[in-house]
Amino acid sequence: MNKEAYAAYLKQRKSSHKTNYYLVSLKELEEIHQKYDHKPSLLLHACCAVCASFPLELLSQHFELTVFFNNSNIWPQAEYDRRLSELYRYLQEANPSIPVVVTPYNNEEYMKPLEPMKDDPEGFGRCFYCYAVRLREAFAYAEEHEFDFVTTVMSISRQKDSQKINEIGRSLSRLYPSVSYFYSDFKKGGGQLRQKELVDEHQLYRQDYCGCIYSYTATHPEG
Repeated sequence: MNKEAYAAYLKQRKSSHKTNYYLVSLKELEEIHQKYDHKPSLLLHACCAVCASFPLELLSQHFELTVFFNNSNIWPQAEYDRRLSELYRYLQEANPSIPVVVTPYNNEEYMKPLEPMKDDPEGFGRCFYCYAVRLREAFAYAEEHEFDFVTTVMSISRQKDSQKINEIGRSLSRLYPSVSYFYSDFKKGGGQLRQKELVDEHQLYRQDYCGCIYSYTATHPEG
């Protein structure tokens, strides 16, 4: 791990010079309603039912949604299967008309590029790479299937850097110009409170680690 780079990142994260992506999202929705006389299509990357609960409720008011579950980072497969099953259950209870696209699970291949970054602190370089891989897969699918927009639920989490997530989305949007990236910070504007209400209402399984074996080890040092 590059300790200097990590120290610089932590300093930058504490900086007051940040974009308020919640306000950006409100402006985006205003512009979308002015531009479209129908609900545009949006491909929503979702990592689990808990993180997806509030974004799905919010975005379904403005978009024709399709959920994209491409999370080969999740370890072990039993955990992957449980999170996918909970996502299906939540959608069945909350909005069964929303389709789900599931990509093949291949944790072994997915994790190979991440192994050199295994000692990175949680929420740093290894995680940024993982966000980017899954978001790029979402962009590629969205472009191939002619979606209007693409985004991810990940900004709902306090453990994830919404500045970095949206920066990645901005960079990828240059590679996929036919798809618009929807900027977000779902945790703000009461999003986290509504998320808790939905999780309690639907009794959703709330996992205690992000997903990969390294995040599991970080939160379960006893093994």
